[in-house]
Amino acid sequence: QVQLVESGGGSVQAGDSLRLSCAASNPVSWYCMGWFRQTPGKEREGVAGSDRNGGTTYADSVKGRFTISRDDAKKTLYLQMNSLKDEDPAMYYCAAAFGSGGSSLLERSKYKNWGQGTQVTVSS
Repeated sequence: QVQLVESGGGSVQAGDSLRLSCAASNPVSWYCMGWFRQTPGKEREGVAGSDRNGGTTYADSVKGRFTISRDDAKKTLYLQMNSLKDEDPAMYYCAAAFGSGGSSLLERSKYKNWGQGTQVTVSS
């Protein structure tokens, strides 16, 4: 079991940038990891995923704007969010899946370990 703690959320204006962090209690190199987001009344959706070999994948809605990365030495996963839009506000969650393989990095069912979330708000 790995503990995940997100931080970095906040309130920004449209067009601004924000970087989310997810601190893990175990080396992140052990896991496939992902960022998800959820708004009230909607299902949690995959935003970006990172596998153990350095591969990444993104939801179409954030391609070219968001970048997922990891720092193994700091046991931390990041999500750099640029050019934030009105449709980006949500609670953002970090997730980890031990090992490799299995379903898509953006598939919620892949992950058994979740953080508590960090809120992102965007104003026009």
